[in-house]
Amino acid sequence: MTPDLTIRSATAADDDAIWAILEPTFRAGETYPIPRDISRADALAYWRSPGHSVFVAQDKAGAVIGTYYLRANQRGGGAHVANCGYMTAQGATGHGVARAMCLHSLDEARRLGFIAMQFNFVVATNERAVRLWQACGFAIAGRLPGVFQHPRLGLVDALVMVRALQAPSAADWH
Repeated sequence: MTPDLTIRSATAADDDAIWAILEPTFRAGETYPIPRDISRADALAYWRSPGHSVFVAQDKAGAVIGTYYLRANQRGGGAHVANCGYMTAQGATGHGVARAMCLHSLDEARRLGFIAMQFNFVVATNERAVRLWQACGFAIAGRLPGVFQHPRLGLVDALVMVRALQAPSAADWH
């Protein structure tokens, strides 16, 4: 984590700051499969869906410059695998915020007992994110050809990315 960054659980008081991060990314429509015209209420309901633990990253002045959610990727037999969504404020990109949130989420997922983390739909043209997730130990497990409608590029691929969080025992796979 960068020394001037604090990551903590989000509260309802953070909703305006979270929306300020979500809105431009959702409106751009280039990295999340979310309707570009999503309302504030619906965006916050999505980010804070039941089962999501939501966190914010604050700079040394206390401004919220990033947010992520952590959840079980699936229910039942897939509940041992975590999933996350991350967003960094537009003015804070390139300063290690996403990396810090990813590393924090990996630690948090381990603490909660998850044995792996999977990203289900990483837009392949989001090369910066793909490189970062690979640097954080994620491997590309699959490519979904032409499944994302990019507003400028048309149909582009999405990637499924995964990494282990702890060595599974034989019992974990039965």
